[in-house]
Amino acid sequence: RIVHDKNAPLSNLNDYTQLFSKVEKAFIHCAGGYRSVIAASILKKRGIHNIVNVLGGFGELVKTNIPVTEEACTKTK
Repeated sequence: RIVHDKNAPLSNLNDYTQLFSKVEKAFIHCAGGYRSVIAASILKKRGIHNIVNVLGGFGELVKTNIPVTEEACTKTK
């Protein structure tokens, strides 16, 4: 069951760490899987260890039966 969804751009992920629970599991993904590995590393360094990196990113996620949203994360500079 998906409880919450959040968009947190990698470029300023440190500004979004308060959105992640240290208890509830969070699934981290990007388009292809590379940036989510970096994001998972950053979050772990910030004490958030209950994360799951979605291998292959959104490209692989859409091949499953997991519900997805059309909402996109806006790019920031």
